[in-house]
Amino acid sequence: MQHRRTLTLSEKLRRHRYAVVTGVATLAVAGTATLALALPQDSTPASASSVAAGAPQLASDALPQADASQSAADRAAADASAAASESARAEAEAQAAASASAQASASASAQAEADAKAKAEAAAKAKAEAAAKASASASAAAKAKAAAEAASRSQQRQALPSSTPSAAQSVFSGTPQQIAAQIVPAGQLQCFSNIVERESSWNVHATNPSSGAYGLMQALPGSKMASVGSDWRDNPVTQIKWGLQYMNETYGSPCAAWTFWQSHNWY
Repeated sequence: MQHRRTLTLSEKLRRHRYAVVTGVATLAVAGTATLALALPQDSTPASASSVAAGAPQLASDALPQADASQSAADRAAADASAAASESARAEAEAQAAASASAQASASASAQAEADAKAKAEAAAKAKAEAAAKASASASAAAKAKAAAEAASRSQQRQALPSSTPSAAQSVFSGTPQQIAAQIVPAGQLQCFSNIVERESSWNVHATNPSSGAYGLMQALPGSKMASVGSDWRDNPVTQIKWGLQYMNETYGSPCAAWTFWQSHNWY
């Protein structure tokens, strides 16, 4: 049976000092290893020692970097806000320009339509004025022609030689057409009838309001027929006798008078 030797005081102190030194070294190695693991791709003891020594410095450097990152983020946000504002302004300007263009186009279209309408109205007015002027000219020409014809009749139809009242009072009966057939020679009757039909439509009291011509023969003035009979206003016999005498003395016959009438529309 062995007996353990009792350590001396100096040996105890030496062993205690060794244990303390060993613990401290272990702690240092563990801390260094931990730092080495945190560092990227650097496993040398020197690097680990350097990182461990620079850890406080890294912490102090991280604060300015964080501030710089925050400032960059703020600037980016401000730039984005400015870009959005510029885009909105550009879009508003584009919409305003489009609206102005549409209004200008509508205004131009309305003006063109108004101009076209005004031109059409002016053309219609000019046409109406031209038509009215032409109508007035035609009316004036017709009146001048009627006046000329009336003057010609007045000059040509001189008072015929008077006949005896008994001649006018000879017995004739029937309508004016039937009486004319009894007075006018058969070969001249149709020509005579053509003139009377167009002058008075066989109306004994026919009166031309513009010239004053009167009766079956449209004598101008009607009082000329008094050379045949005083009853010239109402008696077709008197009017027919005067007309036949006038045609014979002025044109030679009723048919010659009819030929003249067809060329001049009067006799």
